[in-house]
Amino acid sequence: MPANRQVIVVHYHELWLKGGNRRFFLGKLIVALRKALEGIPVRRIGQPSDRILLEFGEGAQLDEALARLARVFGVANYALARRTDRDLEAICRAAWEEVCGEVFSSFAVRTKRSDKSFPMRANEVERRVGRYLLERLREAGRNVRVGLDAPELTCRIEITADDALIYARKILGAGGLPANTAGRVLCLLSGGFDSAVAAYKMMKRGAHVSFVHFYGAGARPGESSLHVARELVRHLTPYQFTSRLYLVPFEPIQREIVRRAPERYRVLLYRRMMLRIAERLARRDRALALVTGDSLAQVASQTLHNLVAVGAAVQLPLFRPLLGEDKQQILAVARQIGTYAISAEPFHDCCPLFLPRVPALHCSAGELDTAEALLDLEELVRRGVAATQLERYRWTAGRVVPVEAVRAIPASSSGSA
Repeated sequence: MPANRQVIVVHYHELWLKGGNRRFFLGKLIVALRKALEGIPVRRIGQPSDRILLEFGEGAQLDEALARLARVFGVANYALARRTDRDLEAICRAAWEEVCGEVFSSFAVRTKRSDKSFPMRANEVERRVGRYLLERLREAGRNVRVGLDAPELTCRIEITADDALIYARKILGAGGLPANTAGRVLCLLSGGFDSAVAAYKMMKRGAHVSFVHFYGAGARPGESSLHVARELVRHLTPYQFTSRLYLVPFEPIQREIVRRAPERYRVLLYRRMMLRIAERLARRDRALALVTGDSLAQVASQTLHNLVAVGAAVQLPLFRPLLGEDKQQILAVARQIGTYAISAEPFHDCCPLFLPRVPALHCSAGELDTAEALLDLEELVRRGVAATQLERYRWTAGRVVPVEAVRAIPASSSGSA
């Protein structure tokens, strides 16, 4: 084996808690790594001890590989490492090559000895490699010191059964569980900050998220919510590799609600109708639950009473992963994952259309049932589903591409099966 071949070492954490199911989750993680790195020549994916090792072929763009790994759920941290022989001299040389170009004033060496047959203990390796590095650094005129408590740079050494891995820059991974390990859900995607973050949080727990977006007509050119919804789905797709986006024209249904229902209940009835249509699409999509971006008491429609009353309209479980988050926490995640700038673009949301002057704050399900008495609910759901269009997206070779043109949902899909 050539000395100092660069590889990427991937560590996982939560997967260790899975006991007898660990092999399933590790298998899904390796599938996710292969999909994420599609188009980059990966020579081999190995599993020495409690890590995953990515070996690359000629011409591989390692910076691009590192960037793509940032979106792989299930990864605790990863690093570009030097792989060398299990020989102290070789380890010292590799450690020097790893740290000599870095800027720091204090450093430490940390060793993990996965193979206990290695003749030196971890603390002995740390002392000898640390002494070697300190001498070389001072010979080079560097004013550095060993700092065991809070070093500016840590040189990490991992000794496996076959070789040693040395790296100095550890990158925090996305965490969570590997993609597509927890079943399907359907997220009501508004185009705002909250629902995109809710979808991300469900993806992070292994759920595969499809999306449904309800949009209004009559917006000026460039202000439709459609472009925002599409861009959010494109941005989130690399986390799970494929996505479906259902697009539902909602203004005709809103006008029917405005014409027949009491004004103060309008927004709540909009939301109940959205959930009913989403539930029908979810069953078609074989999704096990619906997801929304509701945050408790953030707006009038999200008081506890109103959330319960609105949710009573559907039978599928309704997940609200942001329920206990405040707006600043939600915006912080949106900035972190890159959806903030997309959701901040100007667009016309359909919910504010025909807003009531005084919205109801504390409704019961019975009140909303009464308010819907003059509506033909089944017909409105049928019309909404029949007008729905579907777009599919796929992550392939480093980019998101549409894999199917927009098409209408078949009429046969308007049933509840």
